[in-house]
Amino acid sequence: MVINRIGALSLAKLSGTLYAILGLIVGALFSVVGMLGAAASGGDNAGMFGAMFGVGAIVLFPLLYGCLGFVASLIGAWLYNILAGMVGGVELDVT
Repeated sequence: MVINRIGALSLAKLSGTLYAILGLIVGALFSVVGMLGAAASGGDNAGMFGAMFGVGAIVLFPLLYGCLGFVASLIGAWLYNILAGMVGGVELDVT
């Protein structure tokens, strides 16, 4: 079996969703680090900045990762389809 063409939009939707989930995990880790920094600062203005950054990371990172994953995989599938037409697709051995 040889894969000669990939549905670019289908791949982009799937990988955009996967990268958004990854961004949520990374955003949660940044949020924990921001909250720890806020707690360690002793309650001054830097602590408030750390807390706001931590909460913002949970919203910003999934959006950023999802959008970048969508665009990157859309371009990758488009390039694959062009090159597979020139040199052949990927051969899979399915048993």
